[in-house]
Amino acid sequence: SQPPAEPPGATPSQPPAEPPGAKPSQPLGEPLNWRPAARPAAREHRGTHVTLRPLAADRDAAALYAISHPPEGDPSIWTYLYDGPFANAEELRDAMAQRAAEPDTLFFVVAEVRSGRPLGMVAYLAIVPDHGSIELGHIWFSAALKRSAGATEAIYLLCRHAIDDLGYRRLEWKCNALNQPSRAAAQRFGFIYEGTFMQHRVAKGRNRDTAWFALTDGRWPSVRAAFQTWLAAENFDARGVQRTRLSALTAALGGHAT
Repeated sequence: SQPPAEPPGATPSQPPAEPPGAKPSQPLGEPLNWRPAARPAAREHRGTHVTLRPLAADRDAAALYAISHPPEGDPSIWTYLYDGPFANAEELRDAMAQRAAEPDTLFFVVAEVRSGRPLGMVAYLAIVPDHGSIELGHIWFSAALKRSAGATEAIYLLCRHAIDDLGYRRLEWKCNALNQPSRAAAQRFGFIYEGTFMQHRVAKGRNRDTAWFALTDGRWPSVRAAFQTWLAAENFDARGVQRTRLSALTAALGGHAT
């Protein structure tokens, strides 16, 4: 019988050879016994508070429109995203269908575990398995999800699956450099600020400088432990108020320069 296949990111027996023609005086990157990561699949991820289910534009557009547009929703959700707000649910459906058809994206609806009610959206973007790099993006949460355990759990589920299950070595978080809540969220979740790409994009007719953050597989075990400590039932009192802030746990790991 054949031996079991090594998982993505596992260590083959032979290290890489030196680049042809490299001089001893030329510094080289750390050698990696690297296997490409696996591409994420459109499957459900279930947590304690929320479930991430693959987006189905025809099914989900009406509910997502309602929670992100008046009178129920706050249209400022869309200010720093490349699209939205939308005139109606049909326009949102068409936009979601177009984005979901892109080859390096995978969108999820964040839904309440008990009711299945949609609460927001998240996505894997810029999926590059050969280099082990993947982005968490197009994230927006309704008022019912913001600043909740479910919001944090949604990000944890994406990070854990990408690194622990699929073998990615780098998670990226990119946002409009003016989007202070997104920048703060990235660091709360343990991502490290890497710098700002000036005049990176034109978004809705305006300049966009893009702030880049990353979470690597070497840092992930400590960040994972912080997530798990924060999400544990004993971290919340009888009223559901957190005892320890996640930002305190991740700040203690260092690397939070802005």
